[in-house]
Formats: sequence, C-alpha cells, structure tokens
Amino acid sequence: MAVKIRLKRMGAKKNPFYRVVVADSRSPRDGRFIEEIGYYNPVAEPAQVKIDEEKALKWLLDGAQPTDTVRNLFSKAGIMTKVHEARQK
Repeated sequence: MAVKIRLKRMGAKKNPFYRVVVADSRSPRDGRFIEEIGYYNPVAEPAQVKIDEEKALKWLLDGAQPTDTVRNLFSKAGIMTKVHEARQK
C-alpha cells in the first residue's frame, strides 16, 4: 500500500481550508484517510499552518511520500530537515 501525505480540501466555495492527512494513494482527494496530522489555511493573513511534528516525522520515516505542496509546508516548518538528520544517523 503506497501511503501519501496530502491535503484534503474543506471549507466553502472560494474559501478553501485544508487538512493535512495521511492516506492511501488510491483513495480520492477528499475521501478516506488514515490519520489527520494538521491543517493549512491559505486564506488567513498570514497563512495559518499547524502540523503535529511527531506524527509527521513518524509517517515520513515509515516511508510515506508527501505531495509537493505538503513538502513545501513541511520545509517551512523545519520538519524535512529533521527527517534528513534522522536518516543520516
């Protein structure tokens, strides 16, 4: 089973709000997911991002692949550097 960390779209029309979820790559974008690990609100000024670092690190080290957008959010939060450091040990 290929596991991805991706965004699940929530919110109203023209007012997006995203949850960062861990899901099977075959499930639909807003469909079934394994675990919710945070959220992202691009509409707020500045954009709000809250990610559970512990859960994100666990999933990344177990082999889950983040999408491009989630990878950017993780990089800004400093999670990707922690993953690289943990893999170097």
